[in-house]
Amino acid sequence: MLPALISRVTCDDVASDGAELRRRAHGAARALAGVRRVAVDEPDPVHRLCWLLGAELAGAAALVVDPDWSRRDEVLADAAPEVVVSGAPEPGDPVARRGDERTWFYLPTTSGSSGAPKVLVRSRRSWSESFRALDVPLGPDDAVLVPGPLSSSLFLFGAVHALHGGASLRLLRRWSARAAAAACRDATVVHVVPAMLAALLSVWEREPEPRPRLRLVVCGGAAVGAELEARLHRVLPECELLEYYGAAELSLVAVRRGEPRLRPVVEVDVRDESGASLPPEVPGALWARSELVCDGHLRGGVLVPAAPGWRGVGDRAVRHEDGTVTVLGRAGSVIGTGGHLVAAEEVEAVLRAVGGVLDVVVAGTPHRRLGALVTAVLEVDPGSPPTRARLRDATRRLEPAKRPRRWLVLPELPRTPAGKPARAEVARLLRDGALDAEVPA
Repeated sequence: MLPALISRVTCDDVASDGAELRRRAHGAARALAGVRRVAVDEPDPVHRLCWLLGAELAGAAALVVDPDWSRRDEVLADAAPEVVVSGAPEPGDPVARRGDERTWFYLPTTSGSSGAPKVLVRSRRSWSESFRALDVPLGPDDAVLVPGPLSSSLFLFGAVHALHGGASLRLLRRWSARAAAAACRDATVVHVVPAMLAALLSVWEREPEPRPRLRLVVCGGAAVGAELEARLHRVLPECELLEYYGAAELSLVAVRRGEPRLRPVVEVDVRDESGASLPPEVPGALWARSELVCDGHLRGGVLVPAAPGWRGVGDRAVRHEDGTVTVLGRAGSVIGTGGHLVAAEEVEAVLRAVGGVLDVVVAGTPHRRLGALVTAVLEVDPGSPPTRARLRDATRRLEPAKRPRRWLVLPELPRTPAGKPARAEVARLLRDGALDAEVPA
């Protein structure tokens, strides 16, 4: 994974020389000689990257620890690292790369947005093949901004992909919409989740100058939605969007660039509850088969192998006649209300496009007669919060059953360490009646 040349890496406003980073990666590899699993417990993003690249050289699988993990002890117990490293690795002379393409390279965790995270096992091959499947050519003239934590596989993937493409890499110690917007003035590519894109657009709408030089926004983690994409093109007409769907267990599954729907880059199938394939345009469970998937997960340091062949993670989707797919979201995020099934992600995609909405979770408030009320829990821009009338107007394109009946607001949504909204925590707050602040009319 360590490229022959590393361009400059900048964290906030501090630049690091690529040659020095390579020497530190080799030094990390020397320090990890003979180690099979390592936990990187270092907050500095550049040092994290050096340890990860050094572990890969040494043939060790790395777990990148997040200081905000609420279940840190459980995660470490499952990963069972032989060593825990921190600080800046000492520079060292070049070492030979150990292992082959089947060697374990990385121990990502599932997001934990709906429950306890799992420690997964990824091989070198699963990542290198994912680079090819994403198909984003980069060069020395590109500057790639990765504004999220490297403990998230989504952002770590973007960082390592940038290094392999020969681009310069820009990192942030902590996500900040204003800091990321400023960094985009000199970046050509940025990796974000939809909530980050919405927050960036809010900054650029208020402060249109100086204009970012972005040519490409790479967006994963959730559906972008037509409204948010249209908003991007209004603000940055010459910037292209690449949306992708994947999961920590499956890696990359489908990509959308210049067309209205996601196109699979691996084998996919949509099935009913019995496991039978469904015809086009009928929603069901999404399954994938590829060489990009994880090898399994660790429990108490022991590998629980993934079943061979087709795999699913509980996401629902529709396969279309032209081979494209529409991902409807996790089965657990489907809300049953008055006999209708509402996909939370579909409603969230509409609301995330509204100016002043930084992020949103749509969930069900328990209701004796309807089963649940569709409820929007929003994090809004305090400088320009949207009104309830404006939000309701945005949802008029949805079927009546999908339109939220309650509109609540939080100063900040609860989040997973990867930065995604913690759905399970929002659902708990609604069940307990702990949310009562309403969006102003």
